[in-house]
Amino acid sequence: MVTILVLYYSRGGTTKAMAQQIARGIESVSDSEATLRTVPAISTICEKTADDIPESGAIYATLDDLKHCDGLALGSPTHFGNMAAPLKYFIDNTTELWFSGALSNKPAAVFTSTGSMHGGQETTLLSMMLPLFHHGMVLLGLPSSEDALRETQTGGTPYGASHVSHSQQSLSKDEKSLCFALGARLAKTAIKLKSS
Repeated sequence: MVTILVLYYSRGGTTKAMAQQIARGIESVSDSEATLRTVPAISTICEKTADDIPESGAIYATLDDLKHCDGLALGSPTHFGNMAAPLKYFIDNTTELWFSGALSNKPAAVFTSTGSMHGGQETTLLSMMLPLFHHGMVLLGLPSSEDALRETQTGGTPYGASHVSHSQQSLSKDEKSLCFALGARLAKTAIKLKSS
């Protein structure tokens, strides 16, 4: 059995919807389970996470969630072509995992949502990849063999799943398909890497 951590930050709910589709893709693969986790908001005044733990919604991630996962899907809304500050703050505090090599050789994939076609989704995906490369993770994208990648008029890139809202919150059929495919690919890769 492999456990894939789907770690995301979402303010408006779209990145969360993507995370849920990726989790469905992960769990479509035999012997795979998805663990959904989020990160708390951070203060706009100082580098401090929010005090309040929400009464509903995904559980906040811990370093142990990362340490014990067999793969990682990392998601964020696009903020000026970069990942959102709460997710970066969490990632910036993973130094002890880097020292121990806890994430080395584990597969990872990234996903993002943005409000406009040129909102910086590809640079956001790349910004999320950088710390994962430093952790020694094996990065996966979406291959051109995915029909939805060639046909989409909304989100989707070879770098990872993406959503372009155009003022609508719901994911398009192609965006859902690509999230599902990314999750399944991540789970299949995790199984192969764990068994080797």
